Amino acid sequence: MAFFLGVDTGGTYTDAVIVDEAANLVIGKAKSLTTRADLALGIGRAIDAALAQSGVTTSQIALVSLSTTLATNALVEGQGGRVALIFVGFDDDDLDRGGLTEALKGDPVVRATGGHTHAGTEAAPLDLAMLEAEITALGPQVMGFAVAARFATRNPAHELAIRDLIRRVTGRPVTCSHELSAQLNGPKRALTAVLNARLIGMIDRLVAACEQHLRVVGIEAPLMVVRGDGALISAAMVRERPIETILSGPAASIVGARWLTGAQDALVSDIGGTTTDVALLRGGLPEIDPQGARVGGFRTMVEAVAMRTTGLGGDSEVHLITEGLTGGMRLGPRRLIPVALLATEHAKMVHDTLDRALATETAGEFDGRFVVPMSGQVSGLTPRETTVLARITQAMPMAHALTTRLEVAALERLVSRGLVMIAGVTPSDASHVLGGLTSWDAVASEKAVRLLGRRRNGAGERFANDAATLAKSIVDQLTAQTVDCLLEAAFDEDDIFEGSDPTMLAKHALTTAGLSHHKGVIALSTRLAVPVIGLGASAPSYYGAVGRRLSCEMILPEHAGVANAIGAVVGQVSQRAQGLISSPSEGRYTVHFADGLEHYGDADAAMAALETFLTQEAQSRARAAGAEDLRITVQRDLREAEIEGRKMFIEATISVTAAGRPRVAHG
Repeated sequence: MAFFLGVDTGGTYTDAVIVDEAANLVIGKAKSLTTRADLALGIGRAIDAALAQSGVTTSQIALVSLSTTLATNALVEGQGGRVALIFVGFDDDDLDRGGLTEALKGDPVVRATGGHTHAGTEAAPLDLAMLEAEITALGPQVMGFAVAARFATRNPAHELAIRDLIRRVTGRPVTCSHELSAQLNGPKRALTAVLNARLIGMIDRLVAACEQHLRVVGIEAPLMVVRGDGALISAAMVRERPIETILSGPAASIVGARWLTGAQDALVSDIGGTTTDVALLRGGLPEIDPQGARVGGFRTMVEAVAMRTTGLGGDSEVHLITEGLTGGMRLGPRRLIPVALLATEHAKMVHDTLDRALATETAGEFDGRFVVPMSGQVSGLTPRETTVLARITQAMPMAHALTTRLEVAALERLVSRGLVMIAGVTPSDASHVLGGLTSWDAVASEKAVRLLGRRRNGAGERFANDAATLAKSIVDQLTAQTVDCLLEAAFDEDDIFEGSDPTMLAKHALTTAGLSHHKGVIALSTRLAVPVIGLGASAPSYYGAVGRRLSCEMILPEHAGVANAIGAVVGQVSQRAQGLISSPSEGRYTVHFADGLEHYGDADAAMAALETFLTQEAQSRARAAGAEDLRITVQRDLREAEIEGRKMFIEATISVTAAGRPRVAHG
């Protein structure tokens, strides 16, 4: 009898489940707060509690699988370590394409001549001496490097040479763009490589934390990690390619939703602490996004489930909009530590600070907000940022960390680097005020929400005279923004609206009137035609109102709060290898192998050679990723042109996928 252990590490909670593989039953589950300073603590507490509830011994665990939203959250919130981009053969305009400049956030870029042509021949020689000097200087200032060279997917020689140089000179992690995607579009590959390099430290710490606790308790089963398309890969492989874990948690939630409900057609909506992730199940399966995963405003080249990820969760920052006579409110995209949660660990400091603020009638700009130091690399900070960080030695009121207005921007930069977190009012606090949640310090929430309500709108009036009124407005705002998320996903998936802006349609006056079942000269009615599967620990608290607003069936499965952890252990391992054949002249066929070009005089021979190579590569990757009993599928995409009645070969792309169940074995 095999028992599987699934673990999901989110921004707020880490979940663990024990699944009886033969009976298809969850026999143990647990939640623990994610401990960012030492991830092993939260992971260990969740695993130990789930094992205790299930009655299963550690020797009976045959497979461990991990999913996470940490990478997704980091990109949505604009966080991550400092990296350097080595940009070879591109010009200034290429830096502005695809959001690359925005993604770099001022991190260093080294421009170099080199790269290859569309045919894979060298466009210009690589100046390794210049690069060695630049890389040596940057090594101590960054946590990793991204390398992108022009047409590296046609010939990766320059990227490989720079990779070897970086490893020799600095020992830092390095990501080559051709390793992440076989597609063209160099700037987009560079963007994906930059994000991957930025995530390496975070995901390495997560995997190491999980492995550490497994060793402590004596679990010897293989450790797998969920990829963004729902497939599983080995922990060793994900350390090199952490970008593949963006949308890992959401992908696992979809797999878990199907396993829990058996639903064939439904919208799956997973609300966490930081994000809400929405995807469509059609015939029991999600779609794969053909354009690559889009997270935090960035379109990557990572193959992942087609999903809309929005910075909206139970721990989203509450922004009061003071412009205009009546003002307004929005939530997210940044995650804060809820005041109620901070007060469980720093009760005296939090309550004393809130009480002092409530004792005066003047509303302060930083009332009810705190800062908490986090660990991370501090190189590359400005003097002002270093000064502010030096003050934040422990959790403290935000006002104590700042001496001038000029330091606010420095603090924001520290937050974006993941060196500091802000605590403040969130929907979780509002739910504690209203009694929907009782896990943390509800009294601290009430004080913080009351302080926030004393802010004034353009008419000079307070937003709320008591905590309960503002708390209800916050929960109502979460409902409204969740409805928008679901409508945007529905409009995006409905073929009749293809080409239209789903965000505009979701907020259109006719849609709003239809949801309210307007009856005037014109009668309007709008509803979702498929059920919604609500996932996440807080889904039962919020999603009843969402279902009523959308006039649809709302499915809240029994184990909705740990669906990600369930999905982590019921998926498959899948690896794909892709290659290209081009034809530089009639009767000549060039196969673009990873280690160089080979020429053939016959198209069928070229395709057979490439297919054989890709099959071996896909099988090797799948076994390295932890799969057994492989199934091989081959897809050929042949591009031809008809000239004077004759078909002329242009190019061919061959994809080979090897898939199988994770290897279930000890040791």
